[in-house]
Amino acid sequence: MISQVSTKKGHIVVIDDDREMRSMLQDFLTAEGYEITTFPLAIDALKALRPGGSLEKGSPSIEVDLIISDLKMAQMDGMEFLKILQKERHEIPVILITAFGSIDTAIEAMKNGAYHYIVKPFKLAEMRVAIERSMEKRILSKDNEILRQEIRKNFAMGDTFLGRSPSMQQIFSLVKKVSHSIANILITGESGTGKEMVARAIHNSGSRASKPFIAINCTAIPESLLESELFGHAKGSFTGAIQRKKGLFEEASGGTLFLDEIGDMSPSLQAKLLRVIQERKVRPVGDNQMIDVDVRIVAATHKDIKAAIKEGLFREDLFYRLSVIPISIPPLRDRQEDIPLLAQHFLEKYSAQNGSQVRGFSPKVIDKLLKLKWEGNVRELENVIERAVVLATGSLIEESDIPNADVQSPDQFFNQSTQNFPTLAQLEEKYMKLVLDKTSGRKDKASQILGINRRTLYRKEREYGWVPSDSPEIEENPISDSQLDD
Repeated sequence: MISQVSTKKGHIVVIDDDREMRSMLQDFLTAEGYEITTFPLAIDALKALRPGGSLEKGSPSIEVDLIISDLKMAQMDGMEFLKILQKERHEIPVILITAFGSIDTAIEAMKNGAYHYIVKPFKLAEMRVAIERSMEKRILSKDNEILRQEIRKNFAMGDTFLGRSPSMQQIFSLVKKVSHSIANILITGESGTGKEMVARAIHNSGSRASKPFIAINCTAIPESLLESELFGHAKGSFTGAIQRKKGLFEEASGGTLFLDEIGDMSPSLQAKLLRVIQERKVRPVGDNQMIDVDVRIVAATHKDIKAAIKEGLFREDLFYRLSVIPISIPPLRDRQEDIPLLAQHFLEKYSAQNGSQVRGFSPKVIDKLLKLKWEGNVRELENVIERAVVLATGSLIEESDIPNADVQSPDQFFNQSTQNFPTLAQLEEKYMKLVLDKTSGRKDKASQILGINRRTLYRKEREYGWVPSDSPEIEENPISDSQLDD
């Protein structure tokens, strides 16, 4: 039996197989101003909360703010219900009530995601306080979800292409402008920066979104097979070709063909690709017939193509055909504003995939993430967050769950130093500290790099408070320049 009373203070679901307890809680909570839905069995409540049920997620009129559930019930007990709910509707806080309380049971309930645990018989004042606190948590959770949606609306393109930095905002704007054109695009950037994500965003934002998006990594397939993969082959064209095979240009007809790591393509295949781009026709291996193709090409590489052209490794005419619209993705270390946004996205992604209780980061974690070099870029950040989610023991990722940062690189230093436009004095102090760290405190070497004498360096150290004010100006046995060079 399900009963409902409409109010606007909040919506609470009560699950208990004891009719008197359900009735008592309904009367009390109704008097407190809440909308109440009651269920005698947890399995019935779970059906109602799932897609297609009477309390499914997404409809404001039936949104559930809190669940109060008994622990011992027929068919499905409260603990099993809690575990399933955490996987399917983890945004709803749960208060478990039971007449069989124990420390172990309480610990297990909290570990499985319960917001609170109350032992019968309880005082209504105790229940009131627990409900008010859980409702505060729910309101905060809703506010955070609204904020996340707002962030994605302003700082995202698709589900995975995120960025709030000025450089990424410019790329978002460019993607929107070029997505409906048919011009070829060349995306450059270090490995792991998200070149394929940009390519997919271009495809999904344009008029070809309903057509195929076909991706191929030009380094993953031997040169002898790559031509057949791209252009197809005729039956009997070589040993093992027992039937005609469509190439990726045909497979992507009307859509987009993403050629990843185009810089590694052999010169002979580059010439054939150039002809396809010019003629918009492909000739399958071993076939005399040309086939018309309607494909937009988006290529990507982590290499310096212009340097490869000078070395004779890449055709200049092909480069200009591919890079009608060039897009350069900056490395993650040069857009640190994106790190917290991406970290939160990956946390939510892998918490959901692993059924984890991890919901956020402890205060110092983001600071630690900002100090890492991220040589593997966004891909490395994703791996670090996935590992942290899997290994975390609490609801927050702690500082110890993140690998230690190395000494800050000069590139990171200059990037961070210019973000807030410091004074020259602040910049000087920060730069001197970096040089001393890099030289392990060796004054002669540091003074050489800084272009000042050792007396000036000692004076600066005292001014900045790095050494006591009464320390001697010159070390008793300083290391000479010649010793440093040995």
